[in-house]
Amino acid sequence: MEEKFVKIDENKIRYLESGSGEPLVLVHGLGASAERWEYVIPLFEKHYRVIVPDLIGFGYSDKPMVDYTIELFSDFLDNFLQEIKIERPMLIGSSLGGQVTVEYASNNDSIKKLILASPSGMAKTSTPALDAYIMAALYPNEDTAKNAFEMMATPEQEIAPEIITGFVERMKLPNAKMAFMSTLLGLKNAKKIKTKLKSITAPTLIIWGALDPVIPIKHADSFVAAIKDCRFFRMDGCGHTPYVDDPESFARVAMEFLGK
Repeated sequence: MEEKFVKIDENKIRYLESGSGEPLVLVHGLGASAERWEYVIPLFEKHYRVIVPDLIGFGYSDKPMVDYTIELFSDFLDNFLQEIKIERPMLIGSSLGGQVTVEYASNNDSIKKLILASPSGMAKTSTPALDAYIMAALYPNEDTAKNAFEMMATPEQEIAPEIITGFVERMKLPNAKMAFMSTLLGLKNAKKIKTKLKSITAPTLIIWGALDPVIPIKHADSFVAAIKDCRFFRMDGCGHTPYVDDPESFARVAMEFLGK
């Protein structure tokens, strides 16, 4: 993939791009970066122009001293797509990225299709896996990160060393912890998501790992019930990031929905 940079409101934003065809934009979750999608990018790029940004405040994008709210991320996504001249994208959002794309989709009818992978927004309480992830972000080292990623995955999954080292490296960047914690506060104070879901007009697919310990799959029903044109697929044997646990199955299900 080609690493690129663009300026959004004077902030340097990093993104990855590969492939050609219809634009498919992948939006990562809390504390992550574009690399979180690395296992499915090679599968998608055969059919689409794949664009994967580091959200403002995360990865190797700038981390300004601002309040990181869902509205901020949605506005960022809107400005990012305008800057790279994407008019009718297909979007896949994971966890926080799912809630961000919901906010964006509720205010834009230009989205062709939307996929939400274990999206945040419905869960009102934390889980042990999320608590471990927050601890790893605040105290980034190999032990805390390894523990967090093992808790978020399935028991059988072996965590690649580069996932751990990459997370630790990014969380040690200037303002990374500030952006992470500000985002958590923004999520806690976010407006109820059900109203947003009812405003989505794009055909939508919900994909959820059956063993998700971060945002349990029981929350999927609320998303499916609220979105007008919605389908649901449960990925058995997968945790919070099914596109990491089983990239081939995730890509197959996603592309069947997207039209490939």
